[in-house]
Amino acid sequence: MDLIATDRVIPLPDTTLDGRILWDAPKSLWWFAHATGAIAAVTLFPAWDGAAVMVALTAVTICAGHSVGMHRLLIHRTFETPLWLEHILIYLGTLVSMAGPFGIFQIHEIRDWHQHQKVCPPHPSHGAGFWCDGWWQLHCKYVLHHPPRLTLEDRVTQDPFYRFLERTWRLQQLPLALILFALGGWAWVLWGISVRIILSLTCHWAVVHYSHKSGHQTWTIAGLPVQGFNLPHLGFLTFGEAHHGNHHAFPHSARLGLDPGQSDPGFWLIRSLAALGLARNIRLPHSAPPRPGLTRV
Repeated sequence: MDLIATDRVIPLPDTTLDGRILWDAPKSLWWFAHATGAIAAVTLFPAWDGAAVMVALTAVTICAGHSVGMHRLLIHRTFETPLWLEHILIYLGTLVSMAGPFGIFQIHEIRDWHQHQKVCPPHPSHGAGFWCDGWWQLHCKYVLHHPPRLTLEDRVTQDPFYRFLERTWRLQQLPLALILFALGGWAWVLWGISVRIILSLTCHWAVVHYSHKSGHQTWTIAGLPVQGFNLPHLGFLTFGEAHHGNHHAFPHSARLGLDPGQSDPGFWLIRSLAALGLARNIRLPHSAPPRPGLTRV
């Protein structure tokens, strides 16, 4: 696998945009399996303590794992942290169960690469209707006939821990499931694993879908077919990820909530790590030159 960040994408012919949408059996069956588990949790094991476990684990894995670890650290390198802590954050991100560290990078970068072209197909632009896009994103894959070469730095691809996580990312739910079963039985397993995974995957898709279609727009980037939007009322619940218009404008920034009232718990966590001496070189909007064509609305 050959991966590179979108800021360093090599221009390629328009033929690389040609592709087709195919049903992704492992991805789809994984979603349906946990949807079944979630239904069982709600109908057979309704429990407030199980729901509390789900909320707590969702907050930790989405905020520390996906938003801070996978997105702001691994993909965009918006700050630095000791390797042992980076491993913990990426492990928590793997527990969200979207993909392993290499897979998450590839999914994010190929979508961003498409959105930087003159024409962006409906799949990576989230240009289809709500239900159609949901099926495409949660159950299918977009296969390009001539995909671009995207590269991730060797220190990541050669890291034994990351290679292990990439091979076993779905299996990483098993140790957590055993702990939950020992503490709370099947109720905690179904709420803490299946309900959490279904909510994380589905809500993540819904936020990404809407943040590429409509919302509060504070920035535009001239010449791009896909613009980002902020979803003002979801900043806290998404740990800052709903401020997607800001992220489009400043992808290098560790801070996503830029304007007054824009909650960004992910950045709060990064600042807390910095106060403990565990995060450094935190990049902000002014840390890099403005993107070409960037205009404040």
